Amino acid sequence: MAHKGQTFKHYPESLKVEAIRLHAEEGWSYRKITEHLEIHDKDRVRKWMRKYRLEGQASFVDRRGNPCRTETMQERDLRSLRLEVDVLKKWLQILNREG
Repeated sequence: MAHKGQTFKHYPESLKVEAIRLHAEEGWSYRKITEHLEIHDKDRVRKWMRKYRLEGQASFVDRRGNPCRTETMQERDLRSLRLEVDVLKKWLQILNREG
């Protein structure tokens, strides 16, 4: 659980790949990798390695944000205009009832 004002260090995919390569191919220890690549969390490389063994190369993809959002600018504008038309139609109905 994060504390108020706490920031998290995000590492680029290239650094994660290099850390995994150093451990898998070169046989470096986790401690040596964290010192060499200046990774602050001593268990981070171990977590990346475990994730890599389970998911492969896909484990490094950054999944932050909303990947399901595929709405284009035109679709957004169209939705906004339809909403505006609906509001104007309702306003016209209200005016017609009063008059």
